[in-house]
Amino acid sequence: MSSLAKQLTGVVANTRKLLDLCGSLQAENDMLKLEVQSLKVAVDTSIDKNKQLEEKVKALTVARSLDEVEVGEAGINEKILDTKQKINDFVREIDKCIELLK
Repeated sequence: MSSLAKQLTGVVANTRKLLDLCGSLQAENDMLKLEVQSLKVAVDTSIDKNKQLEEKVKALTVARSLDEVEVGEAGINEKILDTKQKINDFVREIDKCIELLK
């Protein structure tokens, strides 16, 4: 009987250890989930910032192309058509974004 009691005590002790380990692993898992979530937010923020910077680059390109307009009539017409094309490209991109939001 003594041997059976010792074995039972060992099983109970091992079960408690496993439960403690399970609890600590669950806490670590919760912490890692929070870290993953915060990293996802950081990545999304970086992607948004990158898109904003790309739009600024496009706008600066358009602005610089307008600054470089030649005095001649042909140069002005060409730059106007180029600018209109770029504006149309922006409008198409905006329309695509609106469709994705729907």
